[in-house]
Amino acid sequence: MELDVEDIIAKIIKNDKLDDGIKSSEESSYAAAGENGVFKTVDDAVKAAKIAQNKYFHTSLKMRKKIVKAIRDELLPEVEEIARRGYEETNMGNLNDKIEKNRLAITNTPGLEDLKVSSQVITGDNGMTLYELCPYGVIGAITPSTNPTETIINNTIGMLAAGNAIYFSPHPGAKESSIWLIKKLNKIVSKASGIENLVVMIESPSIQAAQEMMTHPDINLLVVTGGPGVVGQAMRSGKKVLGAGAGNPPVLVDETADIEKAAQDIVNGAAFDNNLPCIAEKNIVVVNEVADKLLENLKKDAAFVVSDLADVKKLTELTVTEKQTPNKKYVGKSAEKILNDAGVAYTGNPRLILIEADQNSPFAKIEMLMPVVPFIRVKDFAAALDTCLTLEHGLHHTAIMHSQNVSRLNKAAKEMQTSIFVKNGPSYAGIGFGGEGPTTYTIATPTGEGTTSAKNFARVRRCVLTSGFSIR
Repeated sequence: MELDVEDIIAKIIKNDKLDDGIKSSEESSYAAAGENGVFKTVDDAVKAAKIAQNKYFHTSLKMRKKIVKAIRDELLPEVEEIARRGYEETNMGNLNDKIEKNRLAITNTPGLEDLKVSSQVITGDNGMTLYELCPYGVIGAITPSTNPTETIINNTIGMLAAGNAIYFSPHPGAKESSIWLIKKLNKIVSKASGIENLVVMIESPSIQAAQEMMTHPDINLLVVTGGPGVVGQAMRSGKKVLGAGAGNPPVLVDETADIEKAAQDIVNGAAFDNNLPCIAEKNIVVVNEVADKLLENLKKDAAFVVSDLADVKKLTELTVTEKQTPNKKYVGKSAEKILNDAGVAYTGNPRLILIEADQNSPFAKIEMLMPVVPFIRVKDFAAALDTCLTLEHGLHHTAIMHSQNVSRLNKAAKEMQTSIFVKNGPSYAGIGFGGEGPTTYTIATPTGEGTTSAKNFARVRRCVLTSGFSIR
């Protein structure tokens, strides 16, 4: 019978015998301290991950591929359970949409193929230089309550593909679903490789624990998917940071657009997971000439328009705090829930609430993260672009545009300077859902990496051989 070399290596790693047949006391103590990757203290978790990453580093690329495939194969049949746990714990978003988001993370997150993009060989009279993408070591990853399980899956696939171990610091509001998923990932990875604790966290995540992780000497890279506060704190740690910050994406509709399609795309994008994704349409800016037509089509696609000033006031008082921030109680809640609690009468089953407003409305200026979106009329394309630039606040995160004018599409894409720019589609096309390209839930705009994947979780190393391997 022919033996699989990788299976033999996995068995050797799992037994992990030293020359004298005894495990190191340090490894034994960390293994005993955790259960399937979940530890009591930050230090125990990080040190266990460091030991695991050292083993992982000395395996092969074939092993990495095997682990990534195992994660995809074993998580996909449980995608509904994964989504349900996150949805029920956070009480945010829409279950069906969360299923799609998790499915996307499992199936469309790049693996090792992403590393080939930046590998390079240069040859010449002076020999050969090789550039390769190599692991950082242990990555500290902070994940949000808005996309808890999908971010963990997305980051795990990319970071393991790059050869790292990961310490996850999930939002405390998604603790239980994160612990459940981390344990499941550890079982999958251990079964595939014989290595335990490549993915770890602690049983009681907190702000203090996240701060401790950021400054831990064995954390080599920080990947932060969260608000500007936590990104700023990470950047003060002195470590390299990939930071995914805030956004306030506008969608621009000009008079040349396919209005029926634009309306359908806007509702689908802005209502997706109750507007929780940071890429979702947060403002609609439309040229006057087609504003009424767009509004009518938006209504046909389950948008409910609020124009009465008394009703607008009710919605404002319900969803916007005195500090001009979103009322967290309504972040990710459904349009019907918000209308009911505000006491605003409506008909049908609205997916999206539209408020006739201008760019000074709090709904326009604040990233609301709920299906309440201002509808802003402007005189022409130039005014629309200026308004979008103002409302995006220079965050350079995401913008969307519907137009058949190629010159305008190009001008807006250039001027907005966003990490993601979607033309003639729903916002989620920008993360590979109905659009080409890989999926990511960590969009590192403040630090410049944009839509992150495995290649961003690896460092570039240069290896030089003089006077050889040039055969020209």
